[in-house]
Amino acid sequence: MTYIIAEPCIDIKDKSCIDVCPVDCIHEMGRMLVIDPEECIDCGACEPECPVEAIFPEDALPDKWEPFVKINYAFPEGAAAIDPLVDAYAVDHNVQNEPLEG
Repeated sequence: MTYIIAEPCIDIKDKSCIDVCPVDCIHEMGRMLVIDPEECIDCGACEPECPVEAIFPEDALPDKWEPFVKINYAFPEGAAAIDPLVDAYAVDHNVQNEPLEG
């Protein structure tokens, strides 16, 4: 099992999760961060660090965010595969996440 980053990360990309990941499995793409399922060691360090609660164990991901399993698992194919999936999801679901106050 791995962790999945979902919709609340789109256009936010806080990166607090990157700082605590012991294996550097969280990567920045165009509009969001994704977790490489091959690198993730299922430690859970990232989940409590996310200020927008976008990170879930794969088996606890809310059903409404099921498309993010495919998005995160596309990591080996790179941004060329991930970014269009995220863009399509954001358009289909009218995602308008407000940037975090810094």
